[in-house]
Amino acid sequence: MPGMKMNDRQMKQAMKKMGIKQSTVPDAVEVIIKTRTSEIIIRDPEVVCVEMPGGKSYQIAGPETVRTLGEGESVDIEPVFDESDIEIVMSQAGCDRAKAVEALKESGGAPAEAIMKLIAG
Repeated sequence: MPGMKMNDRQMKQAMKKMGIKQSTVPDAVEVIIKTRTSEIIIRDPEVVCVEMPGGKSYQIAGPETVRTLGEGESVDIEPVFDESDIEIVMSQAGCDRAKAVEALKESGGAPAEAIMKLIAG
């Protein structure tokens, strides 16, 4: 469409108005994307973090290597918990981070259940 071109400065201003920030992740060495059947390994990646209202997104560019997992081999997928859930469990149960994370794993990510488990001993 005619007249709809934006230069870099205009694009940055528009992104700022929308609450979007971009930053490069310095010194990234490797990014590994794990699926149940393979791993995608990107060495010496260029990683850009895009922060916007509602979350963060990462853009990754670089040479990739795909490693297919053999039969019987699987990727252990560690659960990821919200930092606020970990902090709540730590403060309410009076425990360290490792114990809070372990209790959250055992309770399927339910903070109240994790706290009860830790308090009960």
